[in-house]
Amino acid sequence: MEYNIKNAYCKRVWDDVSTRYADQDHFLQAVGLVLQAISPAVDKMPELEKTAVLERLVEPERIIMFRVPWTDDKGVPHVNRGFRVQFNSAIGPYKGGLRFSPEVGLDVLKFLGFEQILKNSLTTLPMGGGKGGSDFDPHGKSEGEVMRFCQSFMTELYRHIGPDTDVPAGDKGVGGREVAWMFGQYKRITDSFTGVLTGKGLAFGGSLIRPEATGYGLIYFAECMLAKKGENFKGKTCLVSGDGNVAQYAVEKINQLGGKVITMSDSSGYILDEEGINAEKLAYVMEFRARREKIDAYVKKYPNAKFFKGEKPWGVKADLAFPCATQDEIYLEDAQKLVANGVKLVAEGANMPTRAEAIAYFQQNGVSFAPGKAANAGGVAVSGLEMSQNSERLSWTREEVDAKLKQIMTNIHDNAWETAKKFATEGDYVAGANIAGFVKVAEAMAAQGLV
Repeated sequence: MEYNIKNAYCKRVWDDVSTRYADQDHFLQAVGLVLQAISPAVDKMPELEKTAVLERLVEPERIIMFRVPWTDDKGVPHVNRGFRVQFNSAIGPYKGGLRFSPEVGLDVLKFLGFEQILKNSLTTLPMGGGKGGSDFDPHGKSEGEVMRFCQSFMTELYRHIGPDTDVPAGDKGVGGREVAWMFGQYKRITDSFTGVLTGKGLAFGGSLIRPEATGYGLIYFAECMLAKKGENFKGKTCLVSGDGNVAQYAVEKINQLGGKVITMSDSSGYILDEEGINAEKLAYVMEFRARREKIDAYVKKYPNAKFFKGEKPWGVKADLAFPCATQDEIYLEDAQKLVANGVKLVAEGANMPTRAEAIAYFQQNGVSFAPGKAANAGGVAVSGLEMSQNSERLSWTREEVDAKLKQIMTNIHDNAWETAKKFATEGDYVAGANIAGFVKVAEAMAAQGLV
């Protein structure tokens, strides 16, 4: 993919990064899209080059790699790789999730950590960017095996994190159960009870609305996008991919706002229910998902629905689309199908699910497109609120947290909209979100000197 990077400083940094990390495709896409988007802002900030802000922005402050030995239920030892990419702490302690999945490596974690810098900046909360995890696959493992792995993982990671240094959370393969086990091990080793992890259980410092936050926040952001067009969710047909936490609560909020969701998916394929996935049906999805069953379980209970094995839902006629599964869901051919089938708005619930060429196609064809760093920032926003509650030893009500989440997402939307109007093209959320997030971080880095 060629990026239209017009600023000479941005272009020089891009040439250097793309040569040095030619094998890191995901990281390069994240960097390329950002440098392309922020060029108009960098034009007006020539002082950044004097302190090498961009060169520092694209290099993590620290990468930690370690082995994670654990024993299965039969007593057989295994060793996985653990990582923490502490990317940027200019505006706060490193903040970003832990992912347990076979695809985890430096390429994936560097792209996620880099995106997290600007995403966290957009929330206006004092959080830097980081990401971590392991190539451990929790699927098919017993509860005891996953617990022993989490404890072993934290036995090394605890040295590198802390409530004022680095505050991890969950991500793909790491839910409330895994966070609780890691928190317990951290407390056991350090003999301290601190807000070192977010996504904790309500009984030991967790925040209400945290499970719902990314999905709810995504739809709050999309609601603002629709309002700019004088529209709302009522009567809109929606495509959602994924069936995990983000997808589930995105569907729930769409239903509450009067939209109709007709698809969900997992790695095995997608289901199409043209009658709509209502509250009762969604409750069943949550039920079988908790048992770690595949999405085709849906059609066994609701035979009017259809299951499409090994396919993605992007060829279905609809008004709005919300990719909520994982990276690399929407390629150019998928974008072409979505446009041909009448989709007018795409907002990312997952991190970088849309390839760069697909984003360009959406923009060229009048589709309102919201990048994940803006649209899915609700999760980390409520993680930041959890950090605040932990620091003050407080617990806010569900209504208080939800109101704060909605206000944060509205502010992110409005900031991206106004920034796009100022620096680029009105309605270009990619440019607006990237520039708005970047300027705050860049100013902090420049002010703090060459560190």
